[in-house]
Amino acid sequence: MNFEKLVQKAKKEYYSIFRGEPPAILIGSATCGISAGSNEIKKVIEDEITRENIEARIIPVGCIGSCYAEPLIGIFKDNKEGIFYGPVNKKIVKEIIKKNIIEDEVAEENILGTIQVKETGNTGSFFESDFMRLQSRQILRRCGLINPEDINHYLATGGYTGLLKALEMGADEIIDTIKRSGLRGRGGAGFPTWLKWDLCRQSNSKEKYIICNADEGDPGAFMNRSLLEGDPHSVIEGILIGAHTIKAKKAYIYCRAEYPAALEKLEKAIKDLDKIGLLDIEIVIKRGAGAFVCGEETALIASIEGRRGMPRTRPPFPTTKGLWGKPTVINNVETFAAVSLIFQEGVEQFSSIGTGSSKGTKTFSLVGDVKRTGLIEVPLGTTLKRVIFDIGGGIKNGGNLKAVQIGGPSGGCLPASMMDTEIDYDSLTSAGAIMGSGGLVVLSDDSCMVEIARYFLEFTQRESCGKCVPCRLGTQQMLLILNDIVQGNGSPEDIETLHEVAEAVKAASLCGLGQTAPNPVLTTLKYFREEYVEHVMNGRCPAAYCRELMHYFIDEKLCTGCMVCSKVCPADAIVGLEDEVHFIDQEKCLKCGSCMDVCKEGAILKVPGPGKSIE
Repeated sequence: MNFEKLVQKAKKEYYSIFRGEPPAILIGSATCGISAGSNEIKKVIEDEITRENIEARIIPVGCIGSCYAEPLIGIFKDNKEGIFYGPVNKKIVKEIIKKNIIEDEVAEENILGTIQVKETGNTGSFFESDFMRLQSRQILRRCGLINPEDINHYLATGGYTGLLKALEMGADEIIDTIKRSGLRGRGGAGFPTWLKWDLCRQSNSKEKYIICNADEGDPGAFMNRSLLEGDPHSVIEGILIGAHTIKAKKAYIYCRAEYPAALEKLEKAIKDLDKIGLLDIEIVIKRGAGAFVCGEETALIASIEGRRGMPRTRPPFPTTKGLWGKPTVINNVETFAAVSLIFQEGVEQFSSIGTGSSKGTKTFSLVGDVKRTGLIEVPLGTTLKRVIFDIGGGIKNGGNLKAVQIGGPSGGCLPASMMDTEIDYDSLTSAGAIMGSGGLVVLSDDSCMVEIARYFLEFTQRESCGKCVPCRLGTQQMLLILNDIVQGNGSPEDIETLHEVAEAVKAASLCGLGQTAPNPVLTTLKYFREEYVEHVMNGRCPAAYCRELMHYFIDEKLCTGCMVCSKVCPADAIVGLEDEVHFIDQEKCLKCGSCMDVCKEGAILKVPGPGKSIE
């Protein structure tokens, strides 16, 4: 098959979408869009097009990143700049179709931003919105602008040109290219990608393997899933370049079974690639069972081999003795996508972004108490303040920033005073956090930092494989102490004991899970020690979050005596007659929060408990 003719045909078809001839309607159809109702929106659009007898194309696309505005659509018509709308509902969509498509005007309601897409080697797009303006869309440059199930869309935007360039290079030149780019592994540890590939390449074994780690298991993280759902071919292209470099004939993509949409798109992408004759190795998709520990390299290998996912002692490292005892390269989803970017667009485009030791961009799932949540991509070296306030729009509901939890359950909690910290491998490590795979949770004053530490430790303790004693028993003891503290049963000695056990677990655990599991505890003890002291010494939760250490209170100035709260209280704890100020019997109160949910006056507040004295 003539690749150049295939690309030219693909470009002609693809870029006609953005000329809007005929009008094109892009619908966000990734998991975030579907969960927000994009399938129902698509049905409304189809019905409107049929009813009005309109000629228009409906194109499902992946996540463009603005998850806070899902479901969203983009309209392209008559060579004008595209307009994205979100969040939309059935009524708004009908108005958009009427205004933009039929009357050739602009519907003003819920405009998310405008976009210009130029016909260049990649999508050549610039999205004009508060959320997108300060981002650097490199890895995610196609997401939300291509149909991930149409290989022609990938080919039209420079897809597989990087592979063709790499096939003309020797392994030395490929590795030197990656070395000059400064790419470090995006899975969390930040190991130099070129060195891992070179160590495996130098092995004398005739049989080698390459593995893509898509076992994204951090709570609140969705970077890898969104990339696989929005641009699967970019990951596959990076895998093929890696396989060519180390001379591997078989590759595995280890993806958790909880990602059905990503798996479906990967399977189709592999079949379509085979049809055009560019698939020269076997790619096997291995469905993981959702064990967090299988994100660790040796545990992942054990799982692929059909054994229980448990890490082993290293060395030997996988590059020497990996899958089936053969040399193996393991990189995560974003790393492989970065490889394809480097070979498609050139080393300079990648290495010119970032800091001295942290080159390129990094994707993050921005979640928590922030106005604009979603999938973002920023140059390494960007400050946390810029991400939270300029891109994320600041704290929602007028709240104040308290902390940022970065790096997933193995990361650390940094206080608001450290928001000038740059997001790069070295700066975050120095602060006590880690880059991780890219989870970034914003926390407001309503958050209890002791409970945050307990929440993440509970996750890692549950996900521990139990092989090594420090992790198996140490995380359990830490969790027991934290449970006592948030329930008001902590003792003054608990704080020091917690710190000692955390340091021991970090130093003595076998794998990365145990070595990093104490990070949320250690960083909250370092930066928010006064909250631990308040819980233990005074029996109060300053954030009024911990159930045993807070109570509900009725503000007599706001209470109208409407009786709504008393009617929903399951314990008859709210006392008062109609049109009179009510109060809550604290001994009866179950602290379920039902009263607060139904109070239209905002008269019911959560406040720290009265506290206690410890002799």
